[in-house]
Amino acid sequence: MTTPTRVPFWDNARFAAIVLVVFGHAVQRLTYDSDAAEALYLLVYAFHMPLFALVAGYFSSSAEPTRRRMARLFTDLIAPYLIFETLWTITQLLVTGRTDLDPAQPSWTLWFLLALALFRLVLPYLALLRAPVLWALAISIVAGYLPGIDSTLSLSRFLGLLPFFTLGWWLRERDVVARRGLLDARPVWLRIVAALVLAGAGAIAFAFVDVWRDVRLGTWFFFVDTYADLGAPHWWAGGVRLAIIALALVLMTAFLLLVPRRETSWTHLGRCTMYVYLLHTFVLYPFRQSGVLRGLEPAALWIPLIAVASVAIAVGLSSGPARRLARPLVEPRMPWLFRDRELGAGRGSR
Repeated sequence: MTTPTRVPFWDNARFAAIVLVVFGHAVQRLTYDSDAAEALYLLVYAFHMPLFALVAGYFSSSAEPTRRRMARLFTDLIAPYLIFETLWTITQLLVTGRTDLDPAQPSWTLWFLLALALFRLVLPYLALLRAPVLWALAISIVAGYLPGIDSTLSLSRFLGLLPFFTLGWWLRERDVVARRGLLDARPVWLRIVAALVLAGAGAIAFAFVDVWRDVRLGTWFFFVDTYADLGAPHWWAGGVRLAIIALALVLMTAFLLLVPRRETSWTHLGRCTMYVYLLHTFVLYPFRQSGVLRGLEPAALWIPLIAVASVAIAVGLSSGPARRLARPLVEPRMPWLFRDRELGAGRGSR
């Protein structure tokens, strides 16, 4: 069977998105002292994880699960989750002298591994329905009203981000990208509009930053808390989530319009985003915990420096040496776990 040709655009999009993840986590401590940092933080968090969910959905299959696919769900997602959850438990114990050992409550960024596992588990069932994207949208909105749904096993985020994952799958399933020529050359005016949309969103975030703080907009972007916990125990709260979903779609569309379509010097790094996602938190943790990122002035100097550092971190953790060192943790080979040893041999055998 011929191996499908990789499309550079998607690898470019993955790497650009993971840089946003690193930047968002790096700049977070500056938001306490800088309105500009807060505005950028809100802009990034408005769409970067929805974008990851959409891209993950685009490359997911709704076919009936096979033995190999079920094993990959464990080796690609569940095993790394357990490994890194253990590492974070040890880290917190060494740094703080205490820890709350609870694998059902993911540490920091690890929630996405569980959410992605749940996405893949439910997709074959969701795909059986008519209008699966609308069903996913309804589930996301209704979930915010239910007090029993929380962050345990990333359930709230899984349900909240389900529309983006399902939309990504639907775009691939219906071959929308190819039929509509969405990866064809884009006119300059369209890229200018996309840039203006992102710049305008950033300007609005900055101009009304105190308002967004008061309404806890950044927390809404996490898709974790119920509407009541967010201070909106009202019938119309679902409309706020709907507006946030619509905003994320607009911003991620603008972002993707600016992503290069062709091979670049960093395209190959987009194949290694899981390494960056899982490892960058260990790089940032000492800086965030030590408080050195608080009170940095002027923000106009430090924000660009943090942006450059974020790119450097993403590049470094995508490099060959970093991958070779971390591969047993990020891509564990576990032939001893399965009756059919080939099922646990790792990605390289597939």
